[in-house]
Amino acid sequence: MSSTVESALGAPVAGIDQRALDLPARHESAPVKRRGSLVRRSLLLADLLGLSLAFMITELVFGSTGARDELSLTTEYVVFLATLPVWIACAKLYRLYDHDEERADHTTLEDLPGVFHLLTVGTFFLMVGTALMDLAQPLLGKLAVFWAVAIVCVALARIVARLVCRRSPIYLQNTVIVGAGQVGQLVARKLLMHREYGINVVGFVDSAPMDMRGDLDDLSVLGDPQALPHLVRLLDVDRVVIAFSGDSHEETLELIGTLRELNVQVDIVPRFFEGVGTHTRLHSVESLPLLGLPTAKRFPFSATIKRTVDLIGACAGLVVMAPVFVFAAWRIWRESDGPILFRQTRVGRDMREFTVLKFRTMRCDVDDAPHREFIKQTMSSDATATAGGLYKLGREDAVTPFGRVLRKTSLDELPQLINVLRGDMSLVGPRPCLDYETEHFKPHHFERFRVMPGITGLWQVSARAHSTFGEALDMDVTYARNWSLGLDLWLLFRTPLHILRLKGTA
Repeated sequence: MSSTVESALGAPVAGIDQRALDLPARHESAPVKRRGSLVRRSLLLADLLGLSLAFMITELVFGSTGARDELSLTTEYVVFLATLPVWIACAKLYRLYDHDEERADHTTLEDLPGVFHLLTVGTFFLMVGTALMDLAQPLLGKLAVFWAVAIVCVALARIVARLVCRRSPIYLQNTVIVGAGQVGQLVARKLLMHREYGINVVGFVDSAPMDMRGDLDDLSVLGDPQALPHLVRLLDVDRVVIAFSGDSHEETLELIGTLRELNVQVDIVPRFFEGVGTHTRLHSVESLPLLGLPTAKRFPFSATIKRTVDLIGACAGLVVMAPVFVFAAWRIWRESDGPILFRQTRVGRDMREFTVLKFRTMRCDVDDAPHREFIKQTMSSDATATAGGLYKLGREDAVTPFGRVLRKTSLDELPQLINVLRGDMSLVGPRPCLDYETEHFKPHHFERFRVMPGITGLWQVSARAHSTFGEALDMDVTYARNWSLGLDLWLLFRTPLHILRLKGTA
């Protein structure tokens, strides 16, 4: 597979496959963190614009009535301009410019707690500081408006900045995966499915690789792990994912140290990654890092609060979406014979059966045998995707024309708001599954029945049809193990963005 070849640096390098020399590289020097530099500058500019816009809007709303005299009004402008560097420095302390470089899936939604806290604390100290130094004396209401408008403006400016960055070729990170086994190839497939991460997988390094899956876009093994430092320079690699290679512990540690010297972002797939959830945190014992798996802690009134949110959200959704209900019912009735609503028995919390409601998107005489076979075939992560990289049973011959629209926009699930009112479902939770699907469950998959099924959930927001059925079940289990009100709110906010993106590009 690999051999001694002449590198771009002019010296012979052992362990590099000839195919690596055929891949394009941006330049031959050691890589710099282009994405990090691009995003940091863009977010810094976005924060300055957001704060300035919030200040101008506040001044337009209040005018001279927001200050006690004209001198105070002028001083407010001077004080605001003087504090802009302080705002940026504090944002740096909050690490609001660092995460895009480290986390491929980081979004502005994850920034919101930090932005909220920074602007809250900053506005408070601005009020106290100007009062103690007897500078400007803005009214409390004016400061409150500035605080609220600044949160919105900074968040929107950051969204726009990230959208602009993701359109730049500089945002792409050339990535090599160490380990071409089952886990390494699974990581590659997931990265290829999510182009919005800006990850360009160029290949693998492994001394004993498995046969390549058929859905990896002709990726290949570029050489041995020992040749990775040379591949980093040769292919201008920005990120390396360590995914269970066959090398020894000592060799992998040495490789990680070399990559750090090359200023490369290193991601490590943890052992037992299947049991590590989104709320896992690092702690240490005498500097030995430990991954802490959270226990199922529940605030005494969490269930009541969740149910209250469900009722309010379902009622509001039914009122707001009433015109869509009427239009969809008319189109379904006009387009094909059969009921407007599709009723199907599903398995809910504690494996209790209930009738789920959806807008009918298919003919009434469709056999479920193909779906049963599809579920069986996609239980394994080794399953091959269909056209377009999707794990979805198309059944185009059975889907009505308007049904395609409903499915593409997820509007076929709107009647499930009635299920939420009935108490059969929640707004957020695992997908309600069919009884015959449980025949293929592994023992840990039954943990998903500890919580109420939902209209949206971790699988719908994170992967949807880009994951196999088995991987979707694993995400349902992750949700059940890590459920919290905060996670529900995060998923609710992400759902409309995911639907609007459709292809996951925003």
